[in-house]
Amino acid sequence: MASLQDAFSLTLSKYLCKSPKIDDATQEPENCKDLVAWVECLPAPNISCLLSNGTRFKFSGEEVGFNKSIPCRNVTGYSYKVAVALSLFLGWLGADRFYLGYPALGLLKFCTVGFCGIGSLVDFILISMQIVGPSDGERRSLSEEVDREDRMKT
Repeated sequence: MASLQDAFSLTLSKYLCKSPKIDDATQEPENCKDLVAWVECLPAPNISCLLSNGTRFKFSGEEVGFNKSIPCRNVTGYSYKVAVALSLFLGWLGADRFYLGYPALGLLKFCTVGFCGIGSLVDFILISMQIVGPSDGERRSLSEEVDREDRMKT
């Protein structure tokens, strides 16, 4: 008999966790917060637990017994490919910096026509080498983005 407080001590054969709802744009769980998402877990039929009030509860397999944390990444949906394309074609207007969340640098590049072209070239190199990324700290490599696109096709 396990109490709800030690629900995590149940072996894998004694419970089943539901699949999280996946966001189509980010391919991460919708409820991802602070690098953790929670999924509902259902104890197997005929598992009995002692509740905190002292009563015994027998699960039928349909009730949620506990929530389990799963790791996830907080992603905002920035695309590496879009950032590189913006940097290449509209970098002299600062569009790449606006897209990545750096409005002050974007405005500065816009007013100086990409720092007379030199800043546009430097930014293109920095963005394509993934040295500069989104301002929120999200880091997604090109290989992760390709993997995400492959998962979306299947």
